[in-house]
Amino acid sequence: MSSKQKILVTGADGFIGSHLTEELVRQGYSVKAFVLYNSFNSWGWLDHSTKDVIESLEVFSGDIRDPYGVKEAMKGCDIVLHLAALIAIPYSYHSPATYVDTNVKGTLNIVQAARELGVEKVVHTSTSEVYGTAQFVPITEEHPLQGQSPYSASKIGADQIAMSFYQSFNTPVSIIRPFNTYGPRQSARAVIPTVITQIANGTRKIKLGALHPTRDFNYVKDTVRGFIAIAESENAIGEVINIGSNFEISIGDTVQLIAEAMGVQIDIETDEIRLRPEKSEVNRLWADNTKAKQIAGWEPLYSGREGFKRGLAETADWFMNPANLAGYKSDRYNI
Repeated sequence: MSSKQKILVTGADGFIGSHLTEELVRQGYSVKAFVLYNSFNSWGWLDHSTKDVIESLEVFSGDIRDPYGVKEAMKGCDIVLHLAALIAIPYSYHSPATYVDTNVKGTLNIVQAARELGVEKVVHTSTSEVYGTAQFVPITEEHPLQGQSPYSASKIGADQIAMSFYQSFNTPVSIIRPFNTYGPRQSARAVIPTVITQIANGTRKIKLGALHPTRDFNYVKDTVRGFIAIAESENAIGEVINIGSNFEISIGDTVQLIAEAMGVQIDIETDEIRLRPEKSEVNRLWADNTKAKQIAGWEPLYSGREGFKRGLAETADWFMNPANLAGYKSDRYNI
């Protein structure tokens, strides 16, 4: 990947997408940011980017569900980093059709346009949720796929659509499979921002769902580096690659680490509304990241318990800024 190449980032207005867009600009790439069209002329998190980043960006407002707009956005682009998706699991329980439209059909629109336009590379974003509860650990890319929520099922479908274009038409597709990314700007429907925002607003009785599940948390800076490493790797085409820290920790222990990082004592209260249906809960995630090292030369900089504590401290600092915290409704459950 050379800085002369033009990169389209879909979902550039989102949590990971905005960080990725900013880093690509900082590295000197020509970047087109695909954001969800809305009448407020909002570019999501990119509205919070520095002036020099915004001035360097070409912004395209559209909808990933619309094949015409998608193809228009992709014209003149060499590489597409496809992050646009619906990701909230609870929302997928009551509005599953939107997940098929956005995640499956949206991905089809990307790879179809890539095939027609002769794009050099598409990096499609998967998720560790496609694995469901670990059948073995650490989880390699060969682990069976299990659709334990409509969200997870839609991402499995999207991954398979993307890979089918590689198999059928030789469309140059790589699939990045990040484990649980966290960091500044993350939605409060995710567990780490939920805890941080409640503490930051003075609450010491923290409302949470299940505490026993384990996760492999990946700091957003590491996830962004993973996207760029896979985009740059010639060996990544036709491959599915886990991006994870190879460090497993329970939700309960994570909450205690956050409290330590923020210097407070807390009590945890189970909030029934936050519990997933029993068979839908993913009880264990732990990434094997060997393939990412071998194929893309990537490994996490925020690894192990100490790396996780560093990432949590940086995340908490960002949320503690009153201007950032004001954008979150910590007193109510976000889906």
